[in-house]
Amino acid sequence: MQAVRTKLTTLLGIRVPIVSASMVYATSAKLAAEVSRGGGFGFYGIAGLSPATLREELSAARAEIPGLGNKLLPFGCGFIGWMMDAKEAEYTQLLDVALESGARAIWLSFGNNLNRWIQHIRASPASARASEKPLVFVQVTSVEEAVSAANEWKADVIVVQGNESGGHGRSTAPSTLVLLSEVLAALPSASAPPILAAGGIATGAQVAAYLTAGASGAVLGTRFLLTPESPYSAAQKRALLAATASRTVRTLAFDTARGTNAWPAGIDGRGLRNGIVADVEAGVDEQTVQERFRAGVQAGDPNYMIVWSGQGISQINEIKPAKASTGPEVVEELHVQTVEALQRSQELLAPRSRI
Repeated sequence: MQAVRTKLTTLLGIRVPIVSASMVYATSAKLAAEVSRGGGFGFYGIAGLSPATLREELSAARAEIPGLGNKLLPFGCGFIGWMMDAKEAEYTQLLDVALESGARAIWLSFGNNLNRWIQHIRASPASARASEKPLVFVQVTSVEEAVSAANEWKADVIVVQGNESGGHGRSTAPSTLVLLSEVLAALPSASAPPILAAGGIATGAQVAAYLTAGASGAVLGTRFLLTPESPYSAAQKRALLAATASRTVRTLAFDTARGTNAWPAGIDGRGLRNGIVADVEAGVDEQTVQERFRAGVQAGDPNYMIVWSGQGISQINEIKPAKASTGPEVVEELHVQTVEALQRSQELLAPRSRI
């Protein structure tokens, strides 16, 4: 299949302008590596790990990649800014392990001090020991953040996240297309880093639409939850397969259930509406909600588990591997769909007049 050439594919040396989102507790080194092996670029969202465990996982992933040697890993690691600020010593170690292990890129999101961590990435002795400097991806939810990321922080890649996205995001963010258009207008194309669209994307036709709108690539999250490589449970995957876009909701209820209420102001999460949301909306006390959540997780009951999902869920109807030796696979399917949609778009142009 024909490769797609954008700023992103040129920067990373990949064939497909598709990135798997950095989703904590929903990704793995295996998933990230397989997305990259398929021709895109994968991220492993880091939280709840010890430095030793992370080092072991990244080392195991390296061992599975033939001929890699001392080169950088072909995938990245992602971190959430407010978590890093809250547990600075712990996350400094985790970040340095990712850098020492040769992560090709670091994704940062949802923090009030992201520039501080960007400076650490670029100045850390852990980065100096790598064969190449890691790239910095910064996720933004407003034009103002995008301008800071590009002009002040000198991010290598900017991820523009719209309101349709699953998981955490800004409650007041416009749609992905609107926010992308605003960011592209604010940043001169000649000097801007690659800008990626994120939020509600599930098919190659949608990827192609964002490419023609000016994005250098697309970030997909929910699509990669429905892969064998994702650590999502069987119950969570069944809930996703049965869901439609109208079942998703932006809410703080899931963080109430989980006890993770330190997100920056204006940030909530999109997931499947279930008993957690119903109880919080009905005024059930926080302790009871949390007890029911823990019981639901233990029982594998999706009506009382957190199942993050973007609005693109209606377009996903089966579990497929990110990359397979034989048979259907997500990255290749998206690649084919993207190229076919781009080719169809050319048919919309009438031949030039010879007059």
